[in-house]
Amino acid sequence: MSDVPEIRIGTAEREQAMQRLSDHFAAGRLSVAEFDERSAVVAAAMTRADLDTVFVDLPEPVAAAALPAERDSGFLAEWPERVMAVIPIVAVILFFTTGSWLWFLAIPLMGALLFGSRHGRHRDRRGKDKD
Repeated sequence: MSDVPEIRIGTAEREQAMQRLSDHFAAGRLSVAEFDERSAVVAAAMTRADLDTVFVDLPEPVAAAALPAERDSGFLAEWPERVMAVIPIVAVILFFTTGSWLWFLAIPLMGALLFGSRHGRHRDRRGKDKD
């Protein structure tokens, strides 16, 4: 983890170590008691060598390049879902503004327009189509 173990560390290094420790805990490599014990060591660590002792028996983190590419998570990546979430609110506002209940028909109409082309296909959590 370090080149010079006697180098003093700061808050940023302790936070990074706590994040790595949390990742190992989430992966099931540590029990609650081990996590608590090692967290206390990280919080009290003054040098890189103190942090190194916490991770001696744990694997190194996987490089980001080795992980599969994630789907675009930009604001417009899920625009049909975002539009569909707003349609009922717009229908209620237009109902109270105009007094006509016909605005509520926009809800199933927009659902059919936005998601009708996906009929027969299902998407998993990553947004990929499954038949």
